[in-house]
Amino acid sequence: MSQFNRSGESQFVFSSPYTPPVVESKKPKRKGMLGIVALAMSSALVGGIIGSSAFTVTYFGASQPAPVVVNNVEQVNWVTGAASAAGPSVVTLFVQSELSSGSGSGVILTQDGFIVTNAHVVTLSGATNNPEISVKLWDGAVLPAELVGYDTVYDLAVIKVDAAGLKPIKFADSSTLNVGQNVVAIGAPLGLSSTVTEGIVSALNRTIQVASAEVNDEPGLRFWTGTGESISIKVIQTDAAINPGNSGGALVNEVGELVGINVAIATAGRGEAGSIGVGFAIPSNTADRIAKEIMQTGKASHGLLGAMVRDNSGGGGGFSTGALVDQVTDGGAAQRAGIQSGDVVVEFANQPVNTAADLTAMVRAQPAGAEVEVVVVRNGERKIFAVTLGDAEDLN
Repeated sequence: MSQFNRSGESQFVFSSPYTPPVVESKKPKRKGMLGIVALAMSSALVGGIIGSSAFTVTYFGASQPAPVVVNNVEQVNWVTGAASAAGPSVVTLFVQSELSSGSGSGVILTQDGFIVTNAHVVTLSGATNNPEISVKLWDGAVLPAELVGYDTVYDLAVIKVDAAGLKPIKFADSSTLNVGQNVVAIGAPLGLSSTVTEGIVSALNRTIQVASAEVNDEPGLRFWTGTGESISIKVIQTDAAINPGNSGGALVNEVGELVGINVAIATAGRGEAGSIGVGFAIPSNTADRIAKEIMQTGKASHGLLGAMVRDNSGGGGGFSTGALVDQVTDGGAAQRAGIQSGDVVVEFANQPVNTAADLTAMVRAQPAGAEVEVVVVRNGERKIFAVTLGDAEDLN
């Protein structure tokens, strides 16, 4: 799904699912409709790589997953190593419902078949909550998958295949990333399995806003244009090429460790759906926490501050300098900690807060009951509060 910004000059889209021009299926389709509604390696690792360049185009427009091709060992670089380490942990998904179908990517979490991907991949951007999912492994094996659960707040989902001996991805600590750090995106853009693209971390702690399913009466999550319900998520920005079909795939560091789950791209304008070097990934720390909760309970929890906030833009110039607290909920987390109406939140969990969307995204990234430090400015003075977050589920 896509949406244009206020000027109409830029288009923002989820990088998946990729929908091929024609898809035929002889299997009976499962029924069920759902509109998603939001809550407010180094080169030393090349041993054993197979030097084969053959591939086959399959029925849904994707190539067979192939081992990383190395024709000249002397020219191997860090990208080859990172792809070799992480490639076997990245899978291609084909998802279909009664009315539509598409493909995306996923990342193996456990040897026995738990896989993380995006919620908008497995629900076909909100079209179904009862998808038929096929998973193609790195070696070409195709397996059916069951949907374990999904989270619409941070657009993550977990599926399960009946398998053993799979290679789980190794998680890196995304809080230690640096701007300018080398990264590699691995996934299935346009259904082309095992595609590798190189880039850097362009920005950290970026907040993007995504619209709820009700905007324009269309299902699915899209970038927000300033109207309707929206959710905010904290992401890593990268210039590694990400395209439709990459969603749910891996963003890895130089040694093939997961630093993010690819989720969205920005495009230049109407009709332009490809990468322009502005892609986004959900940080690995956030993805790890949410995926584990879904694996255990079928859903994920999210923190609740208990405060109505807006951008602190009273100083003029068109910039916000924090999240201004309009009011606090009686008995809520903010009030219990001592935060008051009129306070300006400038830091949350040791991260700077520039806008109300920043604060919302940071709060939702935390689990319910998390203890965090919040810094506010009150009458020109900085005050620090220890806050125990509530549960966003209480909003339902």
